[in-house]
Amino acid sequence: MIHIISDLHLSQDRADLTALFAKYMQDIATKSKQLYVLGDLFEVWIGDDCLENDIDFEDSTFYQSVISQFKNYSDNIGELFFMHGNRDFLLGEKFEKATGGKILPEPFFFYHNDKQTAFMHGDSLCTDDKEYQEFRTMVRNPVWQKEFLSLPKEKRIEIASGLRKQSKDAQKDKTSEIMDVNQDSVIEFIKENNIVQLIHGHTHRQDIHYLKIADKKTTRHVLADWGNRGFYLELNSNEISENYFS
Repeated sequence: MIHIISDLHLSQDRADLTALFAKYMQDIATKSKQLYVLGDLFEVWIGDDCLENDIDFEDSTFYQSVISQFKNYSDNIGELFFMHGNRDFLLGEKFEKATGGKILPEPFFFYHNDKQTAFMHGDSLCTDDKEYQEFRTMVRNPVWQKEFLSLPKEKRIEIASGLRKQSKDAQKDKTSEIMDVNQDSVIEFIKENNIVQLIHGHTHRQDIHYLKIADKKTTRHVLADWGNRGFYLELNSNEISENYFS
């Protein structure tokens, strides 16, 4: 049984989300054999030194508590996989080692019930938002990431806070349509990769979209973000089910 989650946006300031996560890992995820986290696990991740317990970064204890629950899963329950999101694109090798998980390329392809299936975070499909796509190209560039990670932790915290504020301010002036996936981009991706099932997060618009492309039926599952309730998609040998919990 496979579980898929995304857009938890965990942070030290959201004890409610941390409690939901703990409930999921202790009571629900234990029923799965594989767990995929498709981006935006954390509200912010400025580098794998978030794991270091030092006096300069108060969140290290919070991060370590999350990581320890993942490590328990990978040690005792099942296989663990992560994908970068727009908030945590700097998750790296130390994070992999600490959790016992593996960071996947995006998109990630596999077969489920003999159907070609793709996992994505989903932000790359939001091509109407030109400003965001420029930002995404910049921060996913290995040169930019190397330069950013070379900065002192305090400076990275400052930059990350500024970028989050800019993002929130920019969203106020954008329509909901601009921040959603572009339908043509979705169809192009499905055609190019011969996809039957596409699963992604990012947009926070949980739904199932049924498409017919070149006489082929395709399903696009959009994962929900976590808030008052948590959400996970469950894949078993017969079906895909959507599940909320609180």
